[in-house]
Amino acid sequence: LDADSFGETWAGLQSGDPLAFSAGAETYAGRLARARESSGLGEAIVTGRGAIGGIPVAVGAMDPAFMMGSMGSAVGEKFCRLVRDAVGGRLPLLVFTASGGARMQEGILALMQMAKTACAVRDLHTAGVPYIAVLTDPTTGGVYASFASLADITLAEPGACIGFAGKRLIEGALRVALPEGFQTAESQFENGFLDAVVKRTEMREYLARLLRCLAPGTAPAGHVAAPA
Repeated sequence: LDADSFGETWAGLQSGDPLAFSAGAETYAGRLARARESSGLGEAIVTGRGAIGGIPVAVGAMDPAFMMGSMGSAVGEKFCRLVRDAVGGRLPLLVFTASGGARMQEGILALMQMAKTACAVRDLHTAGVPYIAVLTDPTTGGVYASFASLADITLAEPGACIGFAGKRLIEGALRVALPEGFQTAESQFENGFLDAVVKRTEMREYLARLLRCLAPGTAPAGHVAAPA
């Protein structure tokens, strides 16, 4: 983002412990407290508004330092509110993903965030608001299977692990040996699942060029086509 352009939104929205979940002596409430202390974050996603190349954007960034970037009810709700802000302000939505998937300690409440966030992305498309996703390492599980894979333009960083189920799980379940490079950003690009693989040092300028093509208010209703 441009220097001094970011302003955080929905900072106070954090997960509780709806199931009073525990595994042995470890409680979910305790893990949340430790994650907040060690990461300095309130949740696995930070949302807000900023600018890239002078173009205003609604932006979200996930951080694996907070419980491996897992998506619980608060992460899903923050994403949906960010979408609402983007639609209301006619701001392109930019989301950086990094996640191990749904947060198992919240059970079905975490899994339902997949459908909830997917519906929010549909609202973006209906409103003609562009959505760019940048997949970082790792982007897996329920996050990849929902809002991370539904953007109009999908980018990734080199070498990022991207996919739903992990390589070891697939090999164990199917008893097959998967090819070298399976689920890497480069493999996903070669097979048509990404629009580009971009180095982090080049990402800001790349995004600025994209945003100049997708200036607020210029996108027609429906999906925004990725650049050729």
